[in-house]
Amino acid sequence: MDDETLEKELTLDKQLCFALYGAAHAFTRAYKPLLAPLGLTYPQYLVMMALWENDDVPVKALGEKVGLDSGTLSPLLKRLEQAGHVARRRDATDERQVYITLTDTGRALKKQAVGVFRAIGEQTGCSLDEVVTLRDSLKRLQAQLGDEG
Repeated sequence: MDDETLEKELTLDKQLCFALYGAAHAFTRAYKPLLAPLGLTYPQYLVMMALWENDDVPVKALGEKVGLDSGTLSPLLKRLEQAGHVARRRDATDERQVYITLTDTGRALKKQAVGVFRAIGEQTGCSLDEVVTLRDSLKRLQAQLGDEG
């Protein structure tokens, strides 16, 4: 494409990045009322999902999994600990290493989260196959842009 054609395409509503930005915000807004009964914010929900998948993990590995830096993750984990969903423990051999473990309360929350997953699925209006295709396309795009986190 020549510069003149590209210039005509340089409008906000034609940008992929803006569509992704808007969709991400729409997802966050859609999750908010669904997560409120669980007492979770969206970032806390992401952390809980990661822990339901793989419990008793180092804080650093958890942060890498969910894409949160320690400045964001530490206060989030503190709130989850205060709510009784997770516990922190120091590694016996390396006290600098902190592990995050689900409590029984945190594990039990997973059953309620199934309803959140179902409701979001219904709100998207997409079939499961469409969701899988879209998710895989977005993961490929993320990798292409050099962030496979």
